[in-house]
Amino acid sequence: MNCLRTRRLAVLNVIFAVTLFLYFLPRLPSAPFTVPTVAEPVYSGSTDRKQIALTFNVFWGEEYIPGILDILKANGVHATFFLGGTWTQEHPLLAAQIARAGQEIENHGYSHPHVDHLSEEANLREIQKAEEIIVKYTGVKPVLYAPPYGERGPAVLRAAARAGYRTILWTADTIDWQLPDSSVIVQRVLQKAGPGCIVLMHPTAPTLHALPTIINDLKRQGYELVDLKTMLSENR
Repeated sequence: MNCLRTRRLAVLNVIFAVTLFLYFLPRLPSAPFTVPTVAEPVYSGSTDRKQIALTFNVFWGEEYIPGILDILKANGVHATFFLGGTWTQEHPLLAAQIARAGQEIENHGYSHPHVDHLSEEANLREIQKAEEIIVKYTGVKPVLYAPPYGERGPAVLRAAARAGYRTILWTADTIDWQLPDSSVIVQRVLQKAGPGCIVLMHPTAPTLHALPTIINDLKRQGYELVDLKTMLSENR
């Protein structure tokens, strides 16, 4: 009899404990659910300063780069050159010349694939392989990444962040790779010009012809033309 009573008490205790647990469960604090975030791409600099950054994505057009460098030097302008890894391998002296000219050197990836079609690990390899080559031939360690085609999916952004890069896009796209008349390139820049504007260009013949007018018109409007490192500096 005592054994039976003991078993009944044990069962009642279990039922009581389960009932208490179920009663208080909705009231227990739950750990917050957070979705991992990735830094968004940079489309522009601060609008508090009247600055514009001219940038050049380089995977071809090497025949126009010396002329571009001459124009920048003649006008006292510092721009940002995003160099491709394979391009730097093929044109190491020209890459070094850009660096010696005092222009900012950054990373445009190794082989220019559609990076949104790659895994995060493949994106990471693209960035790191280009970095290794750029450092080898220019002595510069890039910290900014311009993804090919402006593709900016989660795998791209995560890979860039893991490699220690900020992802850069643009405010004004000249679409100069379509080789429009130089006046069209000038118009596309001036239409989008504003404090913090990042201008995307490539080394093409019409870009070379448009560059002096772009620089003169922007300076006439009171803009300071700076590289991205200067524009994005928080301490300036």
